[in-house]
Amino acid sequence: MIANEITDCGNAVCVVGAGPGGLSAARALKAMNLAYEQFERHVDVGGIWDMQNPGSPIYESAHFISSRDLSGFIGFPMPKSYPDYPTNQQILGYVRSYADAFGLRAAIRFNTPVQHVQKEDSGKWVVTLGDGTRRRYLAVICATGCNWDANMPEVKGQFNGEIRHSVTYKSSDEFAGKRVMIVGAGNSGADIACDAASRAQRAFISMRRGYHFIPKHLFGIPADQVGESGPPLPIWVARPVMSLLLKMFTGDLTRFGLPKPDHKLFESHPLLNAQLLHNLQHGNIAVRPDVSHYDGDDVVFKDGSREPLDLVIYATGYKWSCKYAAEYFEWRGGRPQLYLSMFSRDHRNLFGIGYVETNSSAYKLFDTEAFMIAAYLRDQLDNPASAGCFDELIAHDNPDLSGGLKFVQSQRHEVYLEAHALKSYLKRLRRKMGWPELTENYYDRMRVDTAAAKPAALRAAA
Repeated sequence: MIANEITDCGNAVCVVGAGPGGLSAARALKAMNLAYEQFERHVDVGGIWDMQNPGSPIYESAHFISSRDLSGFIGFPMPKSYPDYPTNQQILGYVRSYADAFGLRAAIRFNTPVQHVQKEDSGKWVVTLGDGTRRRYLAVICATGCNWDANMPEVKGQFNGEIRHSVTYKSSDEFAGKRVMIVGAGNSGADIACDAASRAQRAFISMRRGYHFIPKHLFGIPADQVGESGPPLPIWVARPVMSLLLKMFTGDLTRFGLPKPDHKLFESHPLLNAQLLHNLQHGNIAVRPDVSHYDGDDVVFKDGSREPLDLVIYATGYKWSCKYAAEYFEWRGGRPQLYLSMFSRDHRNLFGIGYVETNSSAYKLFDTEAFMIAAYLRDQLDNPASAGCFDELIAHDNPDLSGGLKFVQSQRHEVYLEAHALKSYLKRLRRKMGWPELTENYYDRMRVDTAAAKPAALRAAA
């Protein structure tokens, strides 16, 4: 190929990434007979769930945070043999069996990173691959995820011990015999703190604010199924009901040293973790306030107390990024500003899947996002007038998708949406546009021989 020569792929779509979001995009495009090519920098599908994928934040004890029966892809439930909250290896096996069941591997080029995308004056997109080759597409779907670039706060002072981000953490063996502190109390931070509680010489968790704790099971069933077992309740009913249940199940958590939440229930992600409470109840771990600075062997906290430590792990989240297309996104608070969290308002046919925070399981949301994008692209080819109407919505529509919640003012909540409000709005939008409804059996016609998919899933879950 001549240097800088561009291969024109016509009206094909470029999908970047073959994790769960990228696979959702591929299935939707394939179902609507849209040509596409998919690129994955790693050797196989799975995204962050493959611990062998360089930079994956997954650790040995990681489990799915939402329950098995509510968390599967649309029309492809997780196996009933899985536990209520599957392991990371089971999720990897499930994602790979999904790719096999719908024949998605054939269009994926593995070991092929995307280096850069560039918008042409024509409105089409030129994608530069890692080997320098360039290909022109009608559209680009960015599905490379948000949990790759570690967010490390800057803390003053000099520390004689080791400081790391949780993205480097893999096994509780790393804590053996050490005095360990986890900074941050998101769901991953709570998990890792429990690992430290079981293996470290002494274990602490530093928390900047209080959180609402929800046990993974209520009345013997997964907690998220309790909320989904009936019609959606208005927030003024749901919040006091759930608050009463939590008071009955967990009581006053400040007695374990946990700070009182500075926000109402549902205004930020709650912690789905009963193990941390168990370890606090048994003295296996202790709560400390926010870190002030380091002083030799000690960590000094904002209340003036200090602890001598060997290892500090920051479970402080990730900087959302899309390096190959960063200049085409509007970033606010470290989050890309997209219509319905998927459509660029400024650049036609640039899409994102997974750039959203919500109180819902991810995979069905990915499927819904992918379906909306594919329906819009199909209209561009078959019904330009309808696509033009949707262009106007992308440019000017600003629906309230908070579900009546006033979210915590933080970077994380810049793109937070309430799941029921989002799903209801998308359903109305599909009807308005005349797009088909996304049902559990919509993709049945695409299923290939799933017998071939089972061994791959079983190998990954072994």
